[in-house]
Amino acid sequence: MKSTVLKFGSYGLLVGFIIFSLHLFFGVENLQNSTNEILGYISIFLSLSFIFFGIKHYRDKENDGLISLGKAIKIGLLISVLVAIGVAFADFIYTKFINPSFFTDYEQKLIAQGREKEIIEMTSTTAAIFMLILVTIIGFIISLISGIILQRKN
Repeated sequence: MKSTVLKFGSYGLLVGFIIFSLHLFFGVENLQNSTNEILGYISIFLSLSFIFFGIKHYRDKENDGLISLGKAIKIGLLISVLVAIGVAFADFIYTKFINPSFFTDYEQKLIAQGREKEIIEMTSTTAAIFMLILVTIIGFIISLISGIILQRKN
């Protein structure tokens, strides 16, 4: 199980970091907020797709075609934590070093749109922690769905 989690979790971490970084670097300034949000979620879901493949690999290659729902969720959740680290790290690097005025600029956009009630005080660290938690929660849901689809018992 450990090798499967490390293999597919590393793939997801790298894909999450690269896709999310590209999305942040090229998209934030040039696209509308709603488009950026959609692209962000697409990059998260693409990265988390490794959960399904990791569970399937474990079931078919390491466990003689069998896997319980609980074991599938455990594998998927561990993979999702690795993916979440990649996405959170990309978010942290972008908001801390590449575009340190990101939160100020975003607040100004919300004010201009009359949405000042939506403003939340954020730092690079709190944003990274938020992304870590968000991606892990989405990963849990994908793990649950994948486990239900892929489970096979004796």
